[in-house]
Amino acid sequence: MVHRQNQAKSDQNIVPKQSGLTTHKAQPIMIMGTSSGAGKSTLAIGLCRVLARRGYGVIPFKTQNMSNNGFQLPSGDEIAKSQVIAALACGVEPTVDMNPILLKLAKGKMEVFLQGKSQGECSREEYSELKKDLWPKILESYERLSLNQDAMVLEGAGSPVEMNLKSGDMANFATALRVKTPVILVADIDRGGVFASVCGTLMLLEPEERALVKGIIINRMRGDASRYSEVAMSLEKLIDVPVLGLLPYLELKLEDEDGLVDPRTGRKGPLTEAEAEREFDALARQLEEHLDIPKILDIMGLPGKEMGLKS
Repeated sequence: MVHRQNQAKSDQNIVPKQSGLTTHKAQPIMIMGTSSGAGKSTLAIGLCRVLARRGYGVIPFKTQNMSNNGFQLPSGDEIAKSQVIAALACGVEPTVDMNPILLKLAKGKMEVFLQGKSQGECSREEYSELKKDLWPKILESYERLSLNQDAMVLEGAGSPVEMNLKSGDMANFATALRVKTPVILVADIDRGGVFASVCGTLMLLEPEERALVKGIIINRMRGDASRYSEVAMSLEKLIDVPVLGLLPYLELKLEDEDGLVDPRTGRKGPLTEAEAEREFDALARQLEEHLDIPKILDIMGLPGKEMGLKS
């Protein structure tokens, strides 16, 4: 799936980036999940597309991705395939800055890619010592991406409150606190225990982390979402964080990340570019219908725009 920058979009609904923002740095939002597989990637890709369809210049970012599903850029550099897909949803060419650290596992060790270039293999223990020295490069990538863009959609990894891993976690609040981004927390209701997972996650956060959480999205809702509206209101009162929407269960064709295969659909392979464009637009329409997009724009500090879509 190779994106050509000037190729026409499949549904012709995306409008070009419009100028007019008072800053030349992107306004960020970070998508975190209460667990692995909660739907972070889907939400991040969908939000990228929503923003692009509304005329914002938007870019994806993920500090660290542990995946053997890499993608080689024309330069020969390698990043996670999921970030390439997110770039395509934004309508931009993928770059190494979108995924400054890629970890590929092999035979008990990991190969470390920093800004697309292999740094060789190391053990987990060796990487634990190495990674604290990687922040200058991570922030360099973030700052470079942020220039001359309207919005940036960051994606976390796993759960931000795995207490046995948190001290070395780079992909979640360690990033959010450094770049001062608001956070939206995504929880999967289909696996059960969604309200406990939201409350438990918030309870385990440090005060400065908790202050960044500005919204909750309940993902993979089945049946009539109106039945849960009162429950969502009760959750809001309990946690003092707005529920931004209840997103229905979506059977998407977008390629799976390593180890996160939906058992109902099986492993999904790469799509053609035209197929991917249709999936991005279908996903964006679902987010527009079921999430409070104006509230998300407000959280990001983005000025409102008329939707650049055909009626």
